[in-house]
Amino acid sequence: MIRSRTLAAALITAGALLGVGVAPASAQASAAATSCYGGAKTLTYHYQAAAKEYGTYTTSSRCNDINLRLITDEPGVYLDACVVFTDHTTKCNNGDAYTTHGTEWGTIATDVLDGTHFIVRVHAYDTDAQNVTFQIAY
Repeated sequence: MIRSRTLAAALITAGALLGVGVAPASAQASAAATSCYGGAKTLTYHYQAAAKEYGTYTTSSRCNDINLRLITDEPGVYLDACVVFTDHTTKCNNGDAYTTHGTEWGTIATDVLDGTHFIVRVHAYDTDAQNVTFQIAY
């Protein structure tokens, strides 16, 4: 009995020292973000009075959310965006509301099922957003 406990303790210690097991949560989150954002689609918004629609796109298992960020060096440039789930409605998600986005990744729809069809509706936050390159990851 003592020999079995000693062997089991030795195996557990060896496994811990060798790093056997699950990767740390931060490494898992980083890998998930890389695979999600690694498949981002790059688009360009040209200023206009009405909102512009991009898509139709289909979600995959790459991301759980639909995300957006701007690619610009101009400070103070933002876009407002929302998601329309085209199989169900013609209105934006979240009560037909837009969210404002800058150069950091931001979520425009959360917990979206794989295989969901959607468009991204974008309009300028203000007149500074003339020709803005942005990315969506889904």
